Amino acid sequence: MHTASRITQISVLALGIAGALAVGQAQASGFQLRENSVKNLGRANAGTAVAQDDASVVANNPAAMVNLTQSTFQIDATDIDLDAEFDGGGTTALGTPLNGGDGGDPGDPSIVPAIAFVAPIGNFRLGASVSAPFGLMTEYDSDWVGRYNAIKSDVKVVDLTLSAAWAVTDHFSLGVSAINQHADVTLSNAIDFGTALCAGSGNPLNCFNPAFPFHPQGADGQVEVKGDDSSWGWIVGAQWRPTDNFTIGYAHHSEIDHTLSGDADFTLPASVAATFAALGVTSYNDGAIYAPLTTPSTDTLSAQWDINDAFRLYGDVQWTGWDSLEQVAIYRDGGTALGPAEAFDWKNTTYVSIGGEWDLSDAFTLRAGVAHDESPTNDTTRTPRLPDDTRMLYSIGATWHATEAFSIDAAYQRITIDNPTVDVVSSSGSRLTGSFDGHADLFGLAARYRF
Repeated sequence: MHTASRITQISVLALGIAGALAVGQAQASGFQLRENSVKNLGRANAGTAVAQDDASVVANNPAAMVNLTQSTFQIDATDIDLDAEFDGGGTTALGTPLNGGDGGDPGDPSIVPAIAFVAPIGNFRLGASVSAPFGLMTEYDSDWVGRYNAIKSDVKVVDLTLSAAWAVTDHFSLGVSAINQHADVTLSNAIDFGTALCAGSGNPLNCFNPAFPFHPQGADGQVEVKGDDSSWGWIVGAQWRPTDNFTIGYAHHSEIDHTLSGDADFTLPASVAATFAALGVTSYNDGAIYAPLTTPSTDTLSAQWDINDAFRLYGDVQWTGWDSLEQVAIYRDGGTALGPAEAFDWKNTTYVSIGGEWDLSDAFTLRAGVAHDESPTNDTTRTPRLPDDTRMLYSIGATWHATEAFSIDAAYQRITIDNPTVDVVSSSGSRLTGSFDGHADLFGLAARYRF
């Protein structure tokens, strides 16, 4: 009974299933993405809610679609390359050192695409876009020192946004959007069944007894969890031009509630499976699961100041309501909790950016920007699934107006990340401590056609 009780305490939730909802390769803090416009990328995302000649406003501020006077089709693609390295170690539940390496670089290059279209109809605009507001992927070596906390985390959140705008006057417009959001989560991590079985045998000294069949880190299993869901949200926005050379835009993006549904798939060593069968332990049977998830709201305030006909300054302040991820709970299909809810205790964050554009000629526009991005994480609940901390962003970009109808954008952004630390106990009882050193490089390319 001691063994069965100990094993049951190793919940799927505590193994980090909820942690996959927040992965470290996202461009923005937390698991937020802002890569729906290469133009915005080149300004460090300054001016997103007042952008000119940029169809991404369909998802950023529908009221700003009035800035487009021609039907516009736009496609953007941004490659995100996270370079991170873990330095640290840990101990098993019994205090013996964890074996394994540093996990390698968890962030392979990932491309984030976006497509948008805007059509003017008199004083109205209609628009549609497909973009990824949250997500990306990290994957560590399967035998790394932190394998009991995280191996693979793959989160994809895709928005289909349908928008409408009304130019109330020449200086004021309103917009509204409906969002159909699809979330898809896959994750995996290891389980230290060796420690659980020897420590739960009724005599913890069995963990050091060569004759006992199970020992710490000697009978690792693995769990992979998949879940997805689609749900609805909305955006409301406004744009005001109090003078001919100054514009203000505001947009509110709602929270979106999901109930992810899918399956948990456990891989057990044969000796562990036989022991569980003899003890009647069913905690690690494959089966259906579900988990509530609320993606956060955002409030964006943007401004554009036209210094002269060739030079413009932009600013952005964005507030993200990460308190929607105060905790995450996972349940079996019948409603039985798979363990206590995992605390995130994330705080709401502020993103501040400034940028500028200079029309070098009729054919070329140059841009640059800098931004400061707060992290919602904290030293108490941060895990290796989200090695995130406060960031600085530095951007440059350009547009080539090839013809009156066709233009191409390019941008580069460098993100520096304060070295995040982790000190976390897994459900296997292991403790991982250390810090991450990393940065990210983003390369964007876009094409725009007006007709």
